[in-house]
Amino acid sequence: MAFTFFFRDRETLGLIEEHVIARLRGRRYMDIWDAGCAHGPEPYSLAILLRENMGEFLFRNVRIYATDINGNFGETIRRGTYPDEQVRRVPADLLRRYFVAADEPRHFVVAEPIRRAVHFSEHDLTSLEPIRDGLALILCKNVLLHLAESQRCDVIKMFHDALAPGGFLAMEQTQEMPEEVEPLFVRVTNRGQLFRREER
Repeated sequence: MAFTFFFRDRETLGLIEEHVIARLRGRRYMDIWDAGCAHGPEPYSLAILLRENMGEFLFRNVRIYATDINGNFGETIRRGTYPDEQVRRVPADLLRRYFVAADEPRHFVVAEPIRRAVHFSEHDLTSLEPIRDGLALILCKNVLLHLAESQRCDVIKMFHDALAPGGFLAMEQTQEMPEEVEPLFVRVTNRGQLFRREER
């Protein structure tokens, strides 16, 4: 699992905040899949963004399923404890609200309500088995670029089938939607790789 840090991709988080959250706020449950979560800062960052925009009551309905091909997440994820260099880009007000100082020097612990919303497990995308269906949002960054074109298309088709009607797919900014699967989605914005499921 690659090194990462909190709020690494502010642009994609901003697109989700602008285009996705309001559309999904009315759902009874909001199930989200972060496919390729590395050491955990990405799904936790997403959870913080959702909590800020939805409020405490609605956020209770959010479940983020964070997966990675290497399921040996270790104590970092189990305890939600991260070193200073991984949280230093968190805006100061969010750092105060969603992190507490750990017993270990220069480490911070993710607040319990945020940890409770994120569920980690091992998963191989090339199995083409979704973690569940009816998903409101799938976030998949820095993974598809490592796959062959045919594998990327197969995985994206699997994502489409796993999304609920009107569900969203967010990919890394450098990963264009392959032409073969473009008809499955509607591009939400020209400012990034954010798509909405199109019905077949």
